[in-house]
Amino acid sequence: MKKVVVTGGAGFIGSHLAEELGRRGYQIIILDDLSTGKIENIAGLINSINPITPQTQGTEFIQGSITDLPLLQRLFQGVDYVFHQAAIPSVPRSVQNPQASHEANITGTLNVLLAARDNSVKKVIYASSSSVYGDTPTLPKKEDMTPNPQSPYAVTKLAGEYYCRVFQKVYALPTACLRYFNVYGPRQDPESQYAAVIPIFTKRLSEGKPPIIYGDGEQTRDFTFIKDVVGANILAAESEAAGVFNIGRGERITINQLVELVIGLAGSNIGPIHEDSRTGDIKHSLADISKAKTFGYEPKYGLEEGLRETIRAMNGDA
Repeated sequence: MKKVVVTGGAGFIGSHLAEELGRRGYQIIILDDLSTGKIENIAGLINSINPITPQTQGTEFIQGSITDLPLLQRLFQGVDYVFHQAAIPSVPRSVQNPQASHEANITGTLNVLLAARDNSVKKVIYASSSSVYGDTPTLPKKEDMTPNPQSPYAVTKLAGEYYCRVFQKVYALPTACLRYFNVYGPRQDPESQYAAVIPIFTKRLSEGKPPIIYGDGEQTRDFTFIKDVVGANILAAESEAAGVFNIGRGERITINQLVELVIGLAGSNIGPIHEDSRTGDIKHSLADISKAKTFGYEPKYGLEEGLRETIRAMNGDA
């Protein structure tokens, strides 16, 4: 039985990842400080709350932070893979408080890599972001393009990638960095003021309120369903994949088209309203996923299928 740590494992992506790892028979440690993660996301997985013992099997939860290096040093003993999902995951939040994003996303990532190196972890899979590309007009985005981050959040994710690359080169610690493109799915929190567009649209429609589009709505995004992202993480861990990889669907849609699709699937007739664009938001995004296909990644969920599953879950029908 392979042993893994999922940092940020009570969050949206981390909890889905831990769930699938559990189905595949991994011994799992979930580390989360619950600043944005929720214990209910993993309530069906965990069999105890702190502390963990070497004899424990299955899934364990530790409430703690990646900024606590001594804690990481203890937890990573005997671990095969670390799936590093923990972060403050918001562009607007990073604009408001860049220092907090730096501490969690850069210092925390450095701590994860140090503990992984010191405990001879076989591989670290790092959750990066398409935001590192910034507003470069060339589409699709390819991994060899020059990064152009437009927000403190994007800077922190790029710095994490560079740390991963250096730790692989200098300390022979295998790393794979996955640049996520607009991940969506069940459990994505619509309550936060920094929530992603799909859960916000869905929640507002369920409340009889119009969805809010920032800007003219002609900005485009490559939306990736959570189950495809989970699969990419596990493939990256179990393969020889190393370096930086785009994880998207390889298709884009305007926000105006997206909101029409969500309205239709939600059975609503409420039209959207527009507000001013937000600082740090990019105009267009589209992933070239050919590099990730080299380790077996192939997105399986179309946008409409993923939205149906997401809306069902948010309405309590899943």
